Amino acid sequence: RDSDGRTGWGEAPQVWQVTGESLAGARSCIETMLAPGVVGHRLDDAADLATLGARIQGAVARNFGAKAALDAALHDLLAQGLGTSVSDLLGAGDSGIPSCVTTDVTLSAGEASGLAAAARARVADGFATLKLKVGTDATTDVARVRAVRSAVGPEVGIRLDANQGWSRHEAVEVIRALEDAALDVEFVEQPVVADDVEGLAWVRERVDLPIMADESCYGMSDLERIIRLGAADLVNVKLAKCGSLAVGARMLRRAHESGLGTIVGSMMESHVGVGAAAALVAAVPTTRVSDLDAAWWSVHSPVHGGIAYDCNVVRLPDGTGLGITGLSTPQPTSG
Repeated sequence: RDSDGRTGWGEAPQVWQVTGESLAGARSCIETMLAPGVVGHRLDDAADLATLGARIQGAVARNFGAKAALDAALHDLLAQGLGTSVSDLLGAGDSGIPSCVTTDVTLSAGEASGLAAAARARVADGFATLKLKVGTDATTDVARVRAVRSAVGPEVGIRLDANQGWSRHEAVEVIRALEDAALDVEFVEQPVVADDVEGLAWVRERVDLPIMADESCYGMSDLERIIRLGAADLVNVKLAKCGSLAVGARMLRRAHESGLGTIVGSMMESHVGVGAAAALVAAVPTTRVSDLDAAWWSVHSPVHGGIAYDCNVVRLPDGTGLGITGLSTPQPTSG
């Protein structure tokens, strides 16, 4: 909250298996290490925001979810003070910033019949791009993708996320089988473990389907390594990995300059975190449909205002900042 009574909003997701962060840890990091570097300091313009953003990034190692939460809140505060939106603030006055962005929707890993039914349901909900989780069983991955393709027909986009689930050799074997099956897969995300960037490049050299880096790509140094090694065709930029809207924007622009495709992804965030990510996509458009469905799964938004979903479209708010006006009242459950 600033001296004028405005409140800035941000969110740090708990993702033990990816970032290693917890909600308790993020809260402690913000209160103990990050907030002291920004509380009481001026936030009147972009230069102030850059100064405070640098303090946040330099205060602690990693803790990117905590950093992203405070960074988004500062962007929200400054945009409100300037009477503009976060997307306009990130776009530095670009008049062509859209009021909405498109998202895919995720199908969790499961048996072929269940995945086919889920795929039909999501298409009925209005989604045109499905992200299918694979990598849990290389021997059945192709069959599950085939079941989904048969269920939804040729017009629906299908992309795969292996979540680091394959070895190098398994990745090549499965991806080649997918190619042979002609299932029209858009790309395969993170086929090998995050630390094996050389392995990511090794796989990419041996297959034709585009390869996307996710867990292998946190910030700018990771992106530069991926570019140098030719390890991926696309990258997935997430605020909870890079820790900053400004860093995320730089990563997208650098990826585009180097010829890499891009999406912006979300962890298990609510309308707050996804709202910040959607503002980034609006300001720096990605080359492919982004992955911003996390809050779509929520029965109720935890806040008033902010983004809204219209099938596969994320609508940015009309108000200033992130458009959030306060916490919503929890809805009673039945039964």
